[in-house]
Amino acid sequence: MFYSKSAIYFLLLCLAFVVAVVYFVIKPFLEPLILAAVFAFLFQPLYCKLLRFLRGRKGLAALATMIITIILVLLPIVFLGSQILKESRQLYDTLTSNGKESFNGVIENVMNKIHIFTLIPENFNIDFNRYLQQGLSTLVQSIGGIFSSFARMSLSFFVFLTAYYYLLKDGSRLKDYFVELSPLDDSDDELIISRLKLAVSSVVKGNLFIGLIQGTLTGIGFAFFGVPNPVLWGSMAAIAALVPGIGTAIVIIPAIIFLFLSGNNFGSAGLLVWGIIAVGLVDNFLGPKLVGSGMRLHPLAAFLAVIGGLSFFGPLGILLGPLAIGIFLALVEIYFSLKAREIR
Repeated sequence: MFYSKSAIYFLLLCLAFVVAVVYFVIKPFLEPLILAAVFAFLFQPLYCKLLRFLRGRKGLAALATMIITIILVLLPIVFLGSQILKESRQLYDTLTSNGKESFNGVIENVMNKIHIFTLIPENFNIDFNRYLQQGLSTLVQSIGGIFSSFARMSLSFFVFLTAYYYLLKDGSRLKDYFVELSPLDDSDDELIISRLKLAVSSVVKGNLFIGLIQGTLTGIGFAFFGVPNPVLWGSMAAIAALVPGIGTAIVIIPAIIFLFLSGNNFGSAGLLVWGIIAVGLVDNFLGPKLVGSGMRLHPLAAFLAVIGGLSFFGPLGILLGPLAIGIFLALVEIYFSLKAREIR
């Protein structure tokens, strides 16, 4: 039975309307759903091992994988976030205090020691506190807003866990369903899926995981050599690791100068060596082993993806921004490979 064009157009119009309604229904939970899909892919090997160990019990294997994920990943993230909030508030209190022990007083004492004010006109005033307080106040409010929205976060977390469980348990069936719906050949669909998996794996391992390792090592070095608020600055270093050509140096070098001007020559020299060996060489030696021959985002693209992702998605943009860019590049590559195949 053949339908007229008007009937097909009407069906497409109804389909577009329903898709729009579904989008607005799930829009509040897009972030936890995307995050659940990423976690389901990353922990799929663990799920498969547990599935064999539990003799094919999919539900139990998915539940065990979810519990392990919460213990190894989610609980440390919650602890890290609370520690960053605590140290941000401590630093803010230090900046807003008065006297010689305040941040502004320390900076002025240091500048007087190195005679920098002799180069500045007398009527020129540098208020370090005002600029740093504004930036840090924004940081504290942003982090505090995340933890204050407890009800919304709880609901999103529940959606994430539910989606994560079923994507682990029924992910292969869902993939087969989309392959059947796709108008492309099954081989092309498998190519798209493999490239998307490669993009996710490369972005997480190649940029975010390397940045996480560098930020962790930076925080350890700060704590050992006496830099205040090591967790906060280590987190900043993890984000700075995505800056092309500069990386964690934008955080470590000021800390080295701070220790030197504070009279801690041992800590300054030790942090310099630590930064070169433990942090600077991670990207050159550990990066290729983690990424292998997979697609790795250019540092500039990764940095812009993180900044844009943070502004669009919020805190999850650190993960979702680079993933979006990586998947986009994978789809572009797939499109041109399929087009080249048609020309042949």
